[in-house]
Amino acid sequence: MFRSFLMLLLTLAGGLALPAAAQPGGSYPQKPVHLIISAPPGTAPDIIARLIGDKLEAGLGQRIIPDNRPTAQGVVAVDNLRQNPPDGYTLALLQAAAAVVTPFTYKGATYDIERDLETVATVAYTPMLFVGAPNAPAKTLAELVAIGKAKPEDIAIGNPIRSSIPHLAAELLGQRTGARFRHVSFTGTAQGIQALMAGDLPYYVDGTAPLMPFVRAGKLIAVAVASERVLPGLEGIPLAKDTVRGLNVYGWFVVVAPKGTPAPIIQRLNAEINKVIAMPEIVTRFADFGTYAMPGTSAEAARFVHNEKIMFSQAIKEAGLQAE
Repeated sequence: MFRSFLMLLLTLAGGLALPAAAQPGGSYPQKPVHLIISAPPGTAPDIIARLIGDKLEAGLGQRIIPDNRPTAQGVVAVDNLRQNPPDGYTLALLQAAAAVVTPFTYKGATYDIERDLETVATVAYTPMLFVGAPNAPAKTLAELVAIGKAKPEDIAIGNPIRSSIPHLAAELLGQRTGARFRHVSFTGTAQGIQALMAGDLPYYVDGTAPLMPFVRAGKLIAVAVASERVLPGLEGIPLAKDTVRGLNVYGWFVVVAPKGTPAPIIQRLNAEINKVIAMPEIVTRFADFGTYAMPGTSAEAARFVHNEKIMFSQAIKEAGLQAE
């Protein structure tokens, strides 16, 4: 009788212990985690990755080792990640262009983010901002579209780099309205802003961070921000979607893992990343880059990436942009 009672207690105790052992990720991680970054040191993606990595160390109880592999528009970063085992010990932080644009615009890219990688978590996003020089003919997005329809390709819109997210934002503006613009690509944000400030260009589109100081100083006109809602620090700027339905265009950052990484590990990483991006100090640092936290489950992150891939691939095809 006593022996049977003792066995029952042991069984119950074992059952009560199971949930702790069965937490997402189990005993993962048991060694340092490498985080590949598809951007050079000192850039916004690099800083964001390191901010996330520093905080993840406490939650995971292991070092996060950053590994910058910025060449070939993200191809080197993704190819390196794919060569690693799907055990959660090698991850990558990709910016939107490397994740879903490069496979359509770079001949050396043979990957597909949905086929070859596991989407762990979206980290943050930054909306695209259309700005104009003070003497630009149109002060609103509706006026800009009207000119683009009445005088096709008479108006130029600059962007920092060919096939970049800002470039595709301007292409989408034309595609969704029937307006036609001349798209002028530079070799970086600084060159584009310089041309705009010098009066060589009437309009320009880029992420909010490099443009807002000029808007606040009254040196540029904020025509519209391609955001779904009004965001902190961007109050008073017209939303592009109020003129062009659904024109929400973002640069964004996503953490990915090799295909086949176990679901419990994905869930553990997702939960820890969501904790990190909710921290007030992280929210504050993100604001320095005009960037906003993007929490959600791994399934929600995968759906977001899927929809973005479709949107940008269609924009690239309609714009006639060929892989280089």
